[in-house]
Amino acid sequence: MGLEERSELHSKNRSHQTLTICLHVFSDLTYVSPVVFLYLLKECYVHGSCKATKKFRALQQQVYQVLCNSPQPGPSTFIIQCLHVLPIFGLYSEGFSHLLVSALRRFLKLNPPSEDTIQAKVLAAQLFIEIVEGSISHDERIGVKILESFDVKLTDIEEAMCRFKAQNSTSFDTAKTFVEQYILGLVESEAYVTAVDLLEHFSIRQSGQSFLLKMLQNKQSKAAEKWATFMGKPMLCVLVQEYFNRNMLKHAHETIKKNNLKEEFPDVYHKCQKSSLKMLAEKALWDLAEAKTNGDRQLIEYLVYLAMEASYTEKVDELVDRYSLQGFLKGNELEASLPHGRYLEFNEIVVGDIVWVDEVHALNDATCCIEGCKVVGLDCEWKPNYVKGSKPNKVSIMQIASDKMVFIFDLIKLFGDVPCILDNCLTRILQSPRILKLGYNFQCDIRQLAQSYGELKCFKHYEMLLDIQHLFKETRGGLSGLAKELLGAGLNKTRRNSNWEERPLSRNQLEYAALDAAVLVHMFHHIGNHPNLAAVSDGHEKIEWKSCIVSHTDKPKKKKQGPKSKKEPDVIN
Repeated sequence: MGLEERSELHSKNRSHQTLTICLHVFSDLTYVSPVVFLYLLKECYVHGSCKATKKFRALQQQVYQVLCNSPQPGPSTFIIQCLHVLPIFGLYSEGFSHLLVSALRRFLKLNPPSEDTIQAKVLAAQLFIEIVEGSISHDERIGVKILESFDVKLTDIEEAMCRFKAQNSTSFDTAKTFVEQYILGLVESEAYVTAVDLLEHFSIRQSGQSFLLKMLQNKQSKAAEKWATFMGKPMLCVLVQEYFNRNMLKHAHETIKKNNLKEEFPDVYHKCQKSSLKMLAEKALWDLAEAKTNGDRQLIEYLVYLAMEASYTEKVDELVDRYSLQGFLKGNELEASLPHGRYLEFNEIVVGDIVWVDEVHALNDATCCIEGCKVVGLDCEWKPNYVKGSKPNKVSIMQIASDKMVFIFDLIKLFGDVPCILDNCLTRILQSPRILKLGYNFQCDIRQLAQSYGELKCFKHYEMLLDIQHLFKETRGGLSGLAKELLGAGLNKTRRNSNWEERPLSRNQLEYAALDAAVLVHMFHHIGNHPNLAAVSDGHEKIEWKSCIVSHTDKPKKKKQGPKSKKEPDVIN
């Protein structure tokens, strides 16, 4: 065995031996000093093979088990002694401090107070003084955690100060003055969150409105809200007014709602609510906006005005009827009163009509018709889900448009009635190498389709897909923005988050869905003269859009025989 091999083997054995010693020591700390314990803890961390977060959790569990084994001295005292010496471990100090304190907090939650806890509180107070004085180097946040974990009060600080005076011949004022001076230093260094934590922990209420304003000026709204909540209703009112004055309406609204200040700020509350409704309306989240009104008539009327501005006539009718509102135009009267020419209309783009496909004969006819087209536009819609963290709803409809007509496939019904025929028909379309399929971010839609209908094979493989947005250097405003650049008018997107599972869909919903697919074909025929194209070959005006066509398959590709075999590219030139 060579020298290098023996050295490597020795290193591995030493590493293995260290880890074994660490695990053994963790089971009993009776004869282990805090320094040795921390050294072994560091060795476990250094030699661990997991990622940092997993290692932290694993070591936290180990420390917790140690505390459950009643180490000598007691668990709380042992942790305090570890925190005293931890700064000598340099870079590991801050992380291990959080690790030790979090393990102790977990232990104290499940175990009743003991004599050890009382003794450790005095040591914790003394450690805090040493941190403030700078004799022990710990991050200020660790100091706060120590105070909170050991429930250290001003009386405990006072007792520790008496001991500190006797040992160091140092003169202190009262514990409150000592703490306040430290907090003042934190404020001057703009460590507002820590300062507020200490003020709250020690129930010190001397700081006033100027302190609140200073935090807001430094964009420390989290600390300002915590401080105002601690100080009570008058300070919360000051905070709301300041938010309103600074046009921070979202923060003002949340503070009013959280602290039940609606009666104190009725006008501010309604203005905040209106701002929130406008944001939701701009995102076409009309159902969510309606739910946010909580039946407030003033807010509902404002929502109706937003729907009128967006030319969402059926939403206006729906709200007027549901809430028995008076004085609003309805139906044709409203449509006639609205300015025209702002958005593309369906009959401007499509010569033919919309064909609804929800049974087998219509499905077969639509497939045959689409197979005769050279270029089609693809899009799909599904009902929005407003529950955070929940799975999105199934894709409800899929639109396939030629330059003459648009087919809208009712995927939910067809999948329930004739899944095999649906799979076969869509496979013939999506996997056809003779049909150019146009989409706008359709690869995202195809993933959603595959998740919604995992049993179908048609969504696992597609060929000849061209994403229109990839032909341009910059695209702003989504499909509507691109349509405005190319065709001179955008798309009205107010209906994009409507209920696509209701049957029958309204004529407006059908036209909206159809237009999203049909406009892709129309734009494709108008891309030649646009100056913002990305797919232009150097020194030529010819558009090399074919290089942007993509295909995808989940099927494993067979290896070709021979040394010159190459993997087929995903991009078709």
